[in-house]
Amino acid sequence: MDSVSLSEVTVIRRTHLGFMHSFRQPFSGVTISPKFCHSKVVGSRAISSSVSSTKSQYVYGESLAATADSDYKMNGVTLKNRISSVKERLLLDAFDDEYGGVVVDHGKLPSNPTVFTSMLQSSLSDWRRKGKKGVWLKLPVEQSELVPVAVKEGFEYHHAEKGYVMLTYWIPEEEPCMLPGNASHQVGVGGFVLNQYKEVLVVQEKYCTSSNTGLWKLPTGFINESEEIFSGAVREVKEETGVDTDFLEVIAFRHAHNVAFEKSDLFFICMLKPLSDKIIIDNLEIKAAKWMPLVEFVEQPMIKGDKMFKRVIEICEARLRHRYCGLSPHRLVSAFDGRPSSLYYNVVDDDDPSHSNCTAEFY
Repeated sequence: MDSVSLSEVTVIRRTHLGFMHSFRQPFSGVTISPKFCHSKVVGSRAISSSVSSTKSQYVYGESLAATADSDYKMNGVTLKNRISSVKERLLLDAFDDEYGGVVVDHGKLPSNPTVFTSMLQSSLSDWRRKGKKGVWLKLPVEQSELVPVAVKEGFEYHHAEKGYVMLTYWIPEEEPCMLPGNASHQVGVGGFVLNQYKEVLVVQEKYCTSSNTGLWKLPTGFINESEEIFSGAVREVKEETGVDTDFLEVIAFRHAHNVAFEKSDLFFICMLKPLSDKIIIDNLEIKAAKWMPLVEFVEQPMIKGDKMFKRVIEICEARLRHRYCGLSPHRLVSAFDGRPSSLYYNVVDDDDPSHSNCTAEFY
């Protein structure tokens, strides 16, 4: 069966007349069903319908009155299945998620806002009839003109990245929305690198608040997307100072709230072992970097006056004396998703101290 383009969709309207409307037949060889009520010729095609009960659909801003229990014929051929196929193509392409919702295929969105409006409305009706829950709609930046359309239909902003905005819609009105919110945390790392001379690797940032001007601090930064904590700490130290390191363990982490754009913050203090000592600073972010005696570092007024950071230094010093043990990463596979991930914990083996991460040396 050949396809029918959207421009060829015949608009069939319910009529109160019980007899055939007069019309001019544009070509010969077409047999019209005697039960025919109304026909509109489009190009070289005509669709006929026998009407009993009529259900209204909206297609590209037009009303398509499709008969649920009628036969559609062209040259004696029943077009019921054909009409059903056309109606399916008037819905947005989407696939079911594992939570009873749908995810719209953003690669197959119409470019015309008017067309998108009609397809979105029809799709929402279809998903509601099927008992679907949440709808995820990803709109690429190239089709940003569709965003106001979706918002007008009731979609809400979820999150945005450089190339797209994600919107959501919760269908059941009698149930609270169960869709997960946007990411709530940003993750940062700080590298505590100590050499054999009991000197700590520190930097002065080029851009900082006036209260931190002149402060020597640990190299710090944010974890990238899909990056491990341990590899992010090694990367940040390398980028800011040029020093190569090995990750040893997480000494401690801080959890704070409403830090940036009302998001929470997780900051991991990581102990690293230096593999080189030559410093090459990142001129974009760093004003200066050096190896600083640990005793001098902790005597800075800002460090001495900050109870939390003072406590961090005390923990690091306790670790140097093997009176404290941090957390090291272990790669494990979970049965929940079948993928490897990092579990951080310490290993203490009294029978074989060599198996303990608490005995690792720092330089």
